[in-house]
Amino acid sequence: MALAARSLGLTPNAVTLISVIFGVAAGHLFFYQNTTVNWIGVLFLVIAEALDGADGQLARMTNTHSRYGRIFDGVAGNLWFISIYLHMSARFVAEGGSPYIFLIAVLAGLSHSFQSAMADFYRVFYLYFVQGKDKDIDDISEVKNTYSGLSWSKSPFKKFLLRVYINYIREQYLLAKKVRELFSYVKDNLSGRVPEWFRSEYRKLNKPMIKYQNILTTNTRMIVLFITVFLGNILHYFLFELIILNAVLVYFVIKEEAIHNYLLDVIKRGK
Repeated sequence: MALAARSLGLTPNAVTLISVIFGVAAGHLFFYQNTTVNWIGVLFLVIAEALDGADGQLARMTNTHSRYGRIFDGVAGNLWFISIYLHMSARFVAEGGSPYIFLIAVLAGLSHSFQSAMADFYRVFYLYFVQGKDKDIDDISEVKNTYSGLSWSKSPFKKFLLRVYINYIREQYLLAKKVRELFSYVKDNLSGRVPEWFRSEYRKLNKPMIKYQNILTTNTRMIVLFITVFLGNILHYFLFELIILNAVLVYFVIKEEAIHNYLLDVIKRGK
């Protein structure tokens, strides 16, 4: 898809926008209690997910990777699931369910936001400590300054994206403290250079946690989503978000913070 997009002269943001169209349309198709229509919705959502990967690949191929593109990519995923949650809730009500499902959907959506934010947060630090990649690590103060320097009249889209991104970073900062302390220590005391012995230790301790990151991101919830849509158990999907995935989130964050607290002590001792 990335190669095809490049040959057509599409930009990464254009690919992201196309993914939004497919993802939002998929949400609408999940409203109907019709197996064929639901299958088309599944196909649309799979295409949206594939495009979501292709836009990042295209950005790397064309050397057009940017903060705004990365934020827009995240906003795109949120737009898919807003459409999905609203249409599934409307379907639940149309089938005789309580309108309180919309409140449950909002709570599930907020949970989804935290789950994705924390999985992404620890992922970017893993890439930094293990592979030396720090381009996706942003300081909230610098982002706020950039946001303040933009005007709604001249740069409405960029300002909107940064407003969303500031809230996203705040979610991450709320739960993750030790990983930030470790990152700051390396930047301030080691000039950002991660010793090889520490890189190996970091990989050994954090690699087993990747499976929890994967559970908290899109693929797991998409599988459960498809099952509940075809079975008609809309409420069960939201309960999965609120109970199962939040339980995984709590365990994941507690475990990661304990690991990073230990690693901070290790690097301070220099062994």
